[in-house]
Amino acid sequence: MSIKGDIIRLGQIPDALLEISATELHRLFPRPALIHLGGDRAEPLFVSVLLHGNETTGLAAVQALLKNYASKPWPRAVSFFFGNVKAAREGLRRLGNQPDFNRIWPGTEMAECPETLWAQNVYEEMARRGVFASIDVHNNTGRNPHYSCVERLDGPSLNLGALFDRLVIYSPHPKGAQTGAFALACPSVTLECGQAGEAAGVGHAVEFIEKCLLLPEIPRLPPPPQDIELFHALAQVTVRDDVSFSYSDPAADLVLREQLDLLNFTEVTAGTVLGHVTPRHPAKPLPLIARTDDGRDVAAGFFRVENDQLALTQAAMPCMLSMDERIIRQDCLCYLMERIKR
Repeated sequence: MSIKGDIIRLGQIPDALLEISATELHRLFPRPALIHLGGDRAEPLFVSVLLHGNETTGLAAVQALLKNYASKPWPRAVSFFFGNVKAAREGLRRLGNQPDFNRIWPGTEMAECPETLWAQNVYEEMARRGVFASIDVHNNTGRNPHYSCVERLDGPSLNLGALFDRLVIYSPHPKGAQTGAFALACPSVTLECGQAGEAAGVGHAVEFIEKCLLLPEIPRLPPPPQDIELFHALAQVTVRDDVSFSYSDPAADLVLREQLDLLNFTEVTAGTVLGHVTPRHPAKPLPLIARTDDGRDVAAGFFRVENDQLALTQAAMPCMLSMDERIIRQDCLCYLMERIKR
């Protein structure tokens, strides 16, 4: 075992890794860990998991793959990266004193810190190895179908996304995501595998990674339009820092409607009520911010407060709506999408 730049590097699999839980992984890897394994094809597939400590499908998928290939050669070299093991110990996305491990990669707008430095080192190391493709495995906290995210609209990126599911989101914001960084070196994709703990999400991730291991190359021509439903995440919606919110506390400035995540990936009509604003709270004029790729706040084009109700002003398709108030504050309430016609 070697430790460089606060990252553990290994060239073999510790036996304990095959069965260990996400909450106990810190005992095996007290810091983020990178494992390189050889295969029949030299250019490695890079797979990152647990960049968010509460999103455990990636770890379960890696464990299943390690068991599948315990007695046979890997068809391609593979590198596994295990991210926020300290947050995983607590079952949290990130700890209060940590940056988001999916916002620290090259291209980030964050100030330099230990985490951005080791993320840069990992990226550069994989680029030197001639990385074949990059897969970042995630979960949603709200109810969503399985889908993938890409940060480029080129043929290889879209083919990689469509290989996972016909639902593909083009999401170039926020900056510093792993998928966006690795898109400079290879086709890269984020897998959104439903909620953590679901066997279907693990199986889907394993199936996709095995397909990638067997690919001799990734086609350069884009997939046919009928094979893919392509969306653009045009705005990231957050709750303003000075606004308290809740799903259950009637005293909060913004009270969100129950089962809001049922609206994910649905065409929501204008006038749909998302919650209500406490009359005593000045809306200023809105409790939400909706940032586009270039940083503009377009909330006024999508939301209004009328008779103390927060509602949509135009039809929209949300995704990643969460019922977890901590996650909403640490990340966002949702994204608003538009279809990309090809």
